This record gives sequence, C-alpha cells and structure tokens, in this order.
Amino acid sequence: MKNPLFKDLGLAFFRIAVSAMMLTHGLPKFQKLISGNFEFGDPIGIGAAPSLFLAVIGEFICPILIIIGFKTRLSAIPTAITMAVAAFIAHGADPFGTKEKALLYLVAYITIFLVGPGKLSIDKK
Repeated sequence: MKNPLFKDLGLAFFRIAVSAMMLTHGLPKFQKLISGNFEFGDPIGIGAAPSLFLAVIGEFICPILIIIGFKTRLSAIPTAITMAVAAFIAHGADPFGTKEKALLYLVAYITIFLVGPGKLSIDKK
C-alpha cells in the first residue's frame, strides 16, 4: 500500500471529517456572535466578548479553511489552542470523560498541523 493517492485521500478525509464535526460546535457560537449575544465564558480572563470571538475563529472560521485545505497548517493552530483552553482551563477540574472530546480534537488538530493537508487541497502540499 505505497500508493500516494491513498495517503492523500486519508489526509483529506481526516481533515474534512474532523473539521466538519468541529463546525457543529462553532456554528452555534458564530450565530450567537452575529446575533449580538456576547454572553460567553471567560476562561483566560480577557472578557466574554473577546473569548467568544476567539472561539468562533478557532471553532468555525479555521475549520472551514481546513476543510477546503487553505492555509491548513496555519489554520490548525488557533483550533488546537482553542481545544487546549477548553480541555485544560475551561474543563480543567472536570473528570476525564468531560474533557475527552476537547483532547481528541486537540490531538487531531496537532496531527493536521504536523502532517499538513495532502495534495487534495488548495495548498497541495
């Protein structure tokens, strides 16, 4: 199985599937932001509105860029940071089962950052 097409298909499937699932978390935050409702947690102490804005970038904007494969590695960074904040700060005192989803996303986006998008992307790397 040394066919590079399988590798590129696998990378595309992985980044698209993970990012599509992330959009289910980011879309409600995006809708909240555009409706003018800035009530949100403040896990890093910068205020609710800036925290919501950063969460929308990490959970909605960047996953869209990753799906199409545009600036994929760069786009994986804010999403990984968002998941690290969710896992270690927002859910830091929670049991493992509560923070597990954020940790899985964190691992996925670190992997996307490390391996890149593959040839089936706008980046084509």
